[in-house]
Amino acid sequence: MTATSPPVAGLLLAAGGGRRLGGRPKALLGLHGRPLVEHAARALHEGGCAPVYVVLGAAAADVRVHAGLTHCTLVDNPDWPDGMGSSLRAGLAAAAASDAGAVLVTLVDQPRVGAEAVSRVLAAHRAGAQLAAASYGGERGHPVLFARPHWQGVARAATGDRGARAYLREHAAAVTLVECGDVAGPEDVDTPEDLRLLD
Repeated sequence: MTATSPPVAGLLLAAGGGRRLGGRPKALLGLHGRPLVEHAARALHEGGCAPVYVVLGAAAADVRVHAGLTHCTLVDNPDWPDGMGSSLRAGLAAAAASDAGAVLVTLVDQPRVGAEAVSRVLAAHRAGAQLAAASYGGERGHPVLFARPHWQGVARAATGDRGARAYLREHAAAVTLVECGDVAGPEDVDTPEDLRLLD
């Protein structure tokens, strides 16, 4: 990282309660013997993000005990039942206190998104993109990057479970899509049938 290149913070949204999984918090689902939240946080670190913020909600106390996240800044979101938007707002508020020039957002329930996808989206920002997102076969997905000038607008638009979807749609022409289908996958763990993604 050069002196003229501000850091890019990683922002991991990991507050979900796993309602469709019978109330099993997604952050604590197991992947290779460790909590899923560790895998996602490591992908942000290894992909080049620093600092890394992890937004917790459901079972936050258990996540703090069982997950190795000492290299992360943990952000509690008491409003997590309101949906992903509240976690995005909480994470952006935390990142605002840093000197980060952008945030790169990932979701805890996408186990096939790793450091390579993070690195590719980050590279697009280093090349000048102020809004960037991974794409899979041309379809926008995560990770998603927002340069700091966009944070307030993203936070205002982040309501319910939509996260930044409305903001990205409104600014679609400015979003640089970065194809990641050869190194990652957009599948998320929402239902018991999706647990096969963790095998």
